Amino acid sequence: MDNNREPLAKISRLVDLVSYQEGAIVSRTLINKKAGIVTLFAFDESQGLSEHTTPFDALVYLYDGKAEITISGKTLTLEEGETVIMPANQPHALKAVKKFKMILTMIKS
Repeated sequence: MDNNREPLAKISRLVDLVSYQEGAIVSRTLINKKAGIVTLFAFDESQGLSEHTTPFDALVYLYDGKAEITISGKTLTLEEGETVIMPANQPHALKAVKKFKMILTMIKS
């Protein structure tokens, strides 16, 4: 979404805003501001992101499916309706146990 435009005030269903694609990870940025970013993701089964760090805290809310999220060596299994905070500067990785959709909210300030 353009940094200079305000989001449109309309009702949406998260599950409809990003679609699964076979063998892929799909993302859609909803808000991208200086203070933070909100991004939707759809991971096909067995897809994942390798271990990495970010300089900001991030909140993950899983709204479909099942995922393994490893934070600083501790593996957590999240299912639909569950959330976890990934602390800034802590290594983390994600893997789809079965295909899943999540919303990632990263707070920069």
